[in-house]
Amino acid sequence: MTSQATPHFTLQPLDISRFQARREQLLAWMRSQGGGIAVLCTAPERARNRDNHYVYRHDSDFFYLTGFNEANAWLVLIAGDQNQSILFCEGKNVEMELWNGVRWGPIAAAEHFGFEQAEDVSNLNAKATELMLGQTRLFTTMSRPATADLLPTVQTWVTQAAAQTRGLRATPHQWLDLSEVLAEMRLIKDAGEQQTMRAAGKISAQGHVRAMQAAQPGKHEFELEAELLYTFRKHGAQAVAYNCIVAAGSNACILHHAAGNRIMREGDLVLIDAGCELDGYASDITRTFPANGRFSGPQRALYDIVQAAQQAAIDCTNPTHHWNAGHDAAVRILTQGLLDEGLLQGSLEHALESSAYKPFYMHRTGHWLGMDVHDVGSYRTPPASTVDRPWRMLEPGMVLTIEPGLYVRPAENIPEKFWNIGIRIEDDAIVTDQGCELITRDVPVAAEEIEALMRN
Repeated sequence: MTSQATPHFTLQPLDISRFQARREQLLAWMRSQGGGIAVLCTAPERARNRDNHYVYRHDSDFFYLTGFNEANAWLVLIAGDQNQSILFCEGKNVEMELWNGVRWGPIAAAEHFGFEQAEDVSNLNAKATELMLGQTRLFTTMSRPATADLLPTVQTWVTQAAAQTRGLRATPHQWLDLSEVLAEMRLIKDAGEQQTMRAAGKISAQGHVRAMQAAQPGKHEFELEAELLYTFRKHGAQAVAYNCIVAAGSNACILHHAAGNRIMREGDLVLIDAGCELDGYASDITRTFPANGRFSGPQRALYDIVQAAQQAAIDCTNPTHHWNAGHDAAVRILTQGLLDEGLLQGSLEHALESSAYKPFYMHRTGHWLGMDVHDVGSYRTPPASTVDRPWRMLEPGMVLTIEPGLYVRPAENIPEKFWNIGIRIEDDAIVTDQGCELITRDVPVAAEEIEALMRN
């Protein structure tokens, strides 16, 4: 039996007006640049092996503008005296739908998703070449890995259009990148997006709680991963937002350790970094807890430092601070804690200036979160062409993670009681007018609350 990728279906009905408004916003920006034609495509299907495909996942930019999540689809926008919004998608095919599921087809897609026009994708080459005629500017995404085949395809259409017109009509000679403008649009989440992300955060938190309660010495990392995956799907999430990180003992000092065969031992800490994807939006939670339900003295000492660092970063997550303020605040707390525990020597200011903390804390304190787990959007003031731009100020509607950590590997100058302790605490935050809303706190954070949960 041939196994083809199946589309994801959303948990709740889509508000199509949101996608239409986004297309209109993009068309308005195109007009401000002189008008022209824009072409975007969704991600292709990918073979896993032989005739078996990975479960299909749409391109984020494409879904953001269309709400359409079938493969092999294209979007053409024309900004001029009269705007046009055209979807190209797979046509109805009774035999293929018998095997792989019902397709929208152009007629139903145009009506349901609010397009002025929809065409069978089999007509794409001829229609796209025709649509290039009379246009001088071409807009497309030039820096998205999921659509790497887009540029040569569009170039072929431009070349064919130029050959057909023989200079009698204009064809695109100026190419403009949509990547940055789409990133800026996606950076501020509307009320509907925020609500979806709250729901994703709650589902992910339930997965973490279940994994904590299931943990005990003698179990494998992959057994906790199974608890996460079960909970995500049980509560309606369509997929993981990224491969689950479940790391016991020394594996917690490997930042992206995939759940494996490691057996949790008495005295191990377990670090889980996992989140679901719901209706196209990611969540991202990390918790660290003792396999036996009780933190040791050294584990608790470092855990409390990381928790204090996270709180310092949370306190900076509001519109009066720039993006990097939370990182700076967390690093100061972490570094002072390392000095207090004898893992670093000297003064705080020297340790900060020399980056002496970096062997123990080598990553940033957060990232944007949205349709992608590491979502689009500049961390510095746009435009991107400006050199040495200042950090951008946080704004209501931005969503980010807050995730400080400490990782202590064995070394001669490190007290053995701290060896192989890896700790990270991560929550998702929506920036508000007054501060931030933590949307992943349905799973405990404080050490004593984690211990109490694991006793039950």
